[in-house]
Amino acid sequence: MERALIIGSSGGIGRAIAATLSGRGVAVTGLSRSVDGLDVIDETSVAAALGALKGPFDLVMVTTGALEIGGAAPEKSIRALTAPAMMDQLVLNAVGPALVLKHVIRLMPRDRRSVFAALSARVGSIGDNRLGGWISYRAAKAALNQIIRTSAIELARTHPHMVCVALHPGTVRTPFTKNYLARHPSVAAEDAASNLLQVIDGLTPAETGGFFDWAGKPVPW
Repeated sequence: MERALIIGSSGGIGRAIAATLSGRGVAVTGLSRSVDGLDVIDETSVAAALGALKGPFDLVMVTTGALEIGGAAPEKSIRALTAPAMMDQLVLNAVGPALVLKHVIRLMPRDRRSVFAALSARVGSIGDNRLGGWISYRAAKAALNQIIRTSAIELARTHPHMVCVALHPGTVRTPFTKNYLARHPSVAAEDAASNLLQVIDGLTPAETGGFFDWAGKPVPW
């Protein structure tokens, strides 16, 4: 039986992915802050939570993140930027997944295909940025993309069958996006989960280090 580890399994997308995988007969392990006390920005917490698990896991997905932290909305202008808000975004959306990846590698097989996927966002694309704004969130997701890309190069040497990718789920109807849904077409979390898992199913080691959207199309860096 395949095994999957979902980080952020109590959130909208994470919960839907876990449920969809369970429905397929996959053995799912979920970890989250609200249920398990996992704090992805605290390396001691990450090391303890992942150190208590036994692998291997065929799929590890990091679905944590936030668009607003501590009541700080995405900036409409550089004039709205503050150091604390920007640091909060970078720590949660980039450092957190990096710490998970650092400590989860020992739980992933070397002799067969496995996938590590972190939820990124199209607004983290530098090449696709035509509107500006949202500086801290964009920068955090761009940093996450670089973390994924760089780690994939390294992991291809030790885990040659592994796929390490960043995924854009689209705009999903969750508490994460509730204040921004009027601006974009959106999908239910269950549909987003099915879309993302379909993309994951089709990925090969040749595509490791990539950035893909919910339809499997590459997103510009």
